[in-house]
Formats: sequence, C-alpha cells, structure tokens
Amino acid sequence: MIVVDTNVIAYLWIPGTHTRLAERALEKDPAWCAPLLWRSEFRNVLAGYLRRGFLGLPVALQIAAEAESQMGGHEYSVPSAEVLRRAAGASCSAYDCEFVVLAEELSVPLVTTDRQLLHAFPASAVSLAKYVA
Repeated sequence: MIVVDTNVIAYLWIPGTHTRLAERALEKDPAWCAPLLWRSEFRNVLAGYLRRGFLGLPVALQIAAEAESQMGGHEYSVPSAEVLRRAAGASCSAYDCEFVVLAEELSVPLVTTDRQLLHAFPASAVSLAKYVA
C-alpha cells in the first residue's frame, strides 16, 4: 500500500509526460490510498483541463468516475490536529500535509512529485521516479 498525492492520480488518468511513471507505480503497488481531499483537488485539475479546452465534459466525467472507482474504499479522513502540526512546521499547505499525515498513520510511503513535500518530509515522501526505479 502507498499513499499517492493528487498529482500522481492525475498523471495516471490524464495522459501526459508522467503517465508512464504513474502506470509503473500502479503496477508495483496497486493499493493506492489518499485522504478524502484528493477528490476535490482532482476535480479542480479536471476543471482546469476543461477550461483550457484540453478535455471535453464527457471525457472529464468519465475520468472522474474511473478515478473515483479506483480509489473507492481507499480514502481516509485525517485528524486536523496532526495536519496542522505538520503545516506549522513546514512551508507546505495544509492540503499537502493531509497526505503526509495519512502516510505516517498507515506507515507507508507518500509517493509524490511535489518538491516541497519531498524536501520538508524526507522520511515520509518519496519521488514518483525514485519509487518506480
């Protein structure tokens, strides 16, 4: 099991330069989990693609449904106190710290491409490229 941040989920479902890495991570460990927040962040990513004309609404809806199906049952609520403790001690957003807290609670790595997270939480976060290497 691994915790993946929203970017990794997006890389898997929206074709791009990191898609193959995300696919390799899924092959290595198909048990992906994330805090419930991932859904809102993912919707925001899809909305950006819609606004820029890179995706049509039917495709965005299909991607959302498939991603939600994949992650269903692997979404967790995290304690606010722990999120705020991490955010107070790092330059990362509380949103990002939700992923860190979940990884720490589950004692699994957080797979990410976020440089701030990788720098601030080296004991919990591992880069997508390093994870699949």
